Formats: sequence, structure tokens, C-alpha cells
Amino acid sequence: MSKIYLIDELAEAVKIESQTLALWEKGQLIRAFGHTDDGTPYFSEEAIQECITIKSLVDLGYNSEDIIKIKKKVGLPGSLGNDDSSKSKQKLLTVGELAEKVGVSSRTLKHWEEKGIIESDMRSEGGFRLYSDQFIYFCSLVQDLQNFGYTLDEIKTVSDYFRDFLLLNSSYESFPKEKVDEKLTPMLNEIETLFTKMDKLKQGISRWEELLKTKRKEILNIKNKNKKRPE
Repeated sequence: MSKIYLIDELAEAVKIESQTLALWEKGQLIRAFGHTDDGTPYFSEEAIQECITIKSLVDLGYNSEDIIKIKKKVGLPGSLGNDDSSKSKQKLLTVGELAEKVGVSSRTLKHWEEKGIIESDMRSEGGFRLYSDQFIYFCSLVQDLQNFGYTLDEIKTVSDYFRDFLLLNSSYESFPKEKVDEKLTPMLNEIETLFTKMDKLKQGISRWEELLKTKRKEILNIKNKNKKRPE
């Protein structure tokens, strides 16, 4: 999990006043990686070295305009450069943004994370979290399992299977044969269990569809007859 920093956390890390960093950000000396739901800027780990370099240039007598020109021309000494390219490759969501897209509350997502069902891609010391947009799909799967009657503890087990599978799928040869089989067997068992539950749900859905269609017709029929009754 990568770390991110809210402006106060970044100030603490580089030993610079928060107000100074806020001015640097406003003057485009440093760029925020993104903003929280309430508009507070947050920064990637690369911003630490960038801030240290900028501070060194300020101590040498360079003003903000000079430093911006240096950044545009050659980049900052010792810096990894502008992180806009890495930012554009990732679509990161705050808890609020993810909650809105999934259709749950932010509190629900935090509870899922506390249970170990999901794990944020980036997190600050103060607990601010960012998630890749892949979590929209994953959280929808969690909701599906809840609709299938799974408890959160059972969903945690399934999510652990997902993580184990991703690891084994990329490098199963690095594990002993017995360990790989030990991990894969319960995954297959869980798949069969879920197939059984889904079959029962499909049968139940079919029964209810027929029942509701019939009752809707009967209700509309009574409603129409009642409408034609004399006052």
C-alpha cells in the first residue's frame, strides 16, 4: 500500500510550516496529487523530496518564479520530476467518491476495510484513503454476496481467496506444490458452494417473477373493476 500525505502530514514530514506549503501549492511550486471530498489537497511520497529541494533553492535565494522556470526547463535537482504522468495513469477515488459510485455509505466502506474485506491502494498517516476504480466492481461483488446471504465474516474469507488466487496466478511456481494445492482446494469448494446458492436463488427468483406477474394482473383487474363501480 502506497502512502499519501495531507498537507499537515507533508509539513511534518519535511519540517516546513503548513502555511508555507499551502502558498507553494497555490503558486504551483508543488502540485497536489488530488483533493479530498472537502477540497483538501493531498500529496504523493515524491512530494517529500520535491519540497526538500524547493526549500534548498529558497534558502539559496531563488524566488518562486525562478524555481518554476527551473522545474519547467530541467526539473528539480534530485527530484523524480512532475508526477502528473503517474497520476494520469491511475484513477483514484476517495471514500466518498467510491461510496457514491457503489451506492453505499462511506461508513459501510470503512467497516468493510476494518473487517479486512477491502484494502485501500493508498493511505495517509491520519487514515485518509484512496482506492483504484477497480474497487467499484469489487464492492459490487461484495454486495452480490450479501444478497446471496453471506455474512461479512464469510465475505472476508472469499476476499482472502481472491487475494491468494491473484498471488498464486502470478507466481505459483515460487510456492511448494503442496502449499499451492492446499490453497486452491478450498477456493474450488467455495465456487461449488456459491454455484449451489445461485441455483437456489434463480429458482426463487423464477417463482417470485411468476407470482408477481400474476398478482399484478389480478390487482390491476380489481383496480379497473373498482374504478367502473357507480359512485
